[in-house]
Amino acid sequence: MAEGIPLNDEDRMPWLCVLHDILRREDSSRQDAILACSALKKMYRRVLVSGASAMESDQREQLGENAALKILFVHLDGPIDIVASRLEKRRGHFMPPELLRSQFDTLEPPCAPENFITVSLEKSLPEIVLEIERAIFQGEAFLE
Repeated sequence: MAEGIPLNDEDRMPWLCVLHDILRREDSSRQDAILACSALKKMYRRVLVSGASAMESDQREQLGENAALKILFVHLDGPIDIVASRLEKRRGHFMPPELLRSQFDTLEPPCAPENFITVSLEKSLPEIVLEIERAIFQGEAFLE
């Protein structure tokens, strides 16, 4: 991406599996974790929840060590012009603004039965943080 070339699924899968392993380790240690990554496609989110097995099967494993992780996905939703404006203000970020369109083209917004909330980027940063905190601490996000 730093070279202006969008990543493809093949590029992303090993990285997503590593992230799943990190989340699994934190979960095993009974640690809460926050992971910031784009997880643009449903398949990417499945890999984060279930690991490499999600690539072979659409079904989540239910038992044993490979049980799916409980993850709340926060979908930050907003028009491309707001995202572009914020991206332009970043310094030292690896993704050039020219790749933003490819990110929007790849995006598959989360939907049921995924565990997610959608938060508007048109809100202020304090409002965004408060909405996410409420979802986590009031337990709305983990209702089965």
